[in-house]
Amino acid sequence: MLVFWKEKLVILSVPKTGTTAIESALAPHADMVISNPPQLKHAPVYRYNRFFRPMFEKACGEENMQTVAVIREPISWLGSWYRYRQRDAMKGHPNATHDKTFDEFVDAYCKGDRPAFANVGSQAKFIEPRPNGTKVDFLFRYEDQDKLLGFLEERLSRKITLGRENVSPSMELTLSKKVEDKLRRKCAEEFDLYAGIS
Repeated sequence: MLVFWKEKLVILSVPKTGTTAIESALAPHADMVISNPPQLKHAPVYRYNRFFRPMFEKACGEENMQTVAVIREPISWLGSWYRYRQRDAMKGHPNATHDKTFDEFVDAYCKGDRPAFANVGSQAKFIEPRPNGTKVDFLFRYEDQDKLLGFLEERLSRKITLGRENVSPSMELTLSKKVEDKLRRKCAEEFDLYAGIS
């Protein structure tokens, strides 16, 4: 999470959406950089609302902070998680996907009680608005980097060049129609969220 006080902007860090590269590029210019622990770096809207928003309002008298987040196409997002958990450092870990196919990973993700290797959260849940009105003000698609960077450059008044950070191992992934249909049915909110970003 990055906080830009003068610009009244908070960049929320949805996992596996390129936020590590954004953090690397912009951290030197941010007023607050929350990079650890992961539960705070990747604070979803409900955690931002509970901890950070009250701090900005009560301790600093600031009620006008706006939030921005990036959302990735759901199958691509799951593919990134699958590949990330295939890296060598994950061997022997219960979250590793070395002995799973992509179909098996996504099928497990569709379960109500997900096994550890497929328990990667939800983009829709991450940005779910709170009853008090706290929500993400600006949503961008991961696949539309030009639009995201254009917004950030204008808002932060600086040129931004992103490197490649925290990259998952490269591999070709395809889902069977049966598993993709199941994912679209069981996790429709993820696809609706992505489709609704203009």
